[in-house]
Amino acid sequence: MKISNLFLPILGLVSVASAQRQVLVTYPNDTPPSIIDQAKKAILATGGKITEEYSLIKSFAATVSSDVVDTLNALSSLHTPVVEDDQTITIQQQAPLEH
Repeated sequence: MKISNLFLPILGLVSVASAQRQVLVTYPNDTPPSIIDQAKKAILATGGKITEEYSLIKSFAATVSSDVVDTLNALSSLHTPVVEDDQTITIQQQAPLEH
């Protein structure tokens, strides 16, 4: 069975959507706000979304395409962000060991 040319654009959208990932972007404390604003604009321009913004540290959470991470690193050689996958971390209390 041959895929119709009509469906190729739709398949392209599906593959782009699957390339999105949730990340946490953290900048050094001395990073100027303009660098962080440029990073957010780059994410939005590539179809990403800022999902959380933090005020105690220079950090935000976002849904981004995989290739935008390189763009964020290239914005400033002095203020390179740490970009890591956003994850939920839980702590479970263990029962004390019996002797």
